[in-house]
Amino acid sequence: MLKLSRSVDELVAEAEETVISLTPTEVLDRLDEPGLLLIDLRDIRELKRDGRIPGSVHVPRGMLEFWIDPTSPYYKKQFDNAQSLILYCNKGSRSALAAQSLQRMGLETVAHMTGGMSRWESEIGRIEPLPEKKPGA
Repeated sequence: MLKLSRSVDELVAEAEETVISLTPTEVLDRLDEPGLLLIDLRDIRELKRDGRIPGSVHVPRGMLEFWIDPTSPYYKKQFDNAQSLILYCNKGSRSALAAQSLQRMGLETVAHMTGGMSRWESEIGRIEPLPEKKPGA
């Protein structure tokens, strides 16, 4: 068995202490803000299975730092006009760690949604299916 000095729960708790955490209701209240991107970090299989928050943008957790950095060869133009980000995942752990990572990159206008998609679904309930990919896209 691998020897770890800190558990993933401890890492998430540390991240929660340093990042802005929003409830689903607080996220809903901010969705119309100019320049706000709501980022879904979940695996594509989760999106296909469970749908997504309307208007959210899928960014796989493993690519977030690469897609957001304009100096990266993987940079995505969808971030050109972004002024702030709210991240979410399924339960809130991956988004807390991801928000902390973006803060370490110098991004000050990032938050994450506590409880993730599961909490959004139970408290807000507004979900849309993942749009079908167009052939050749």
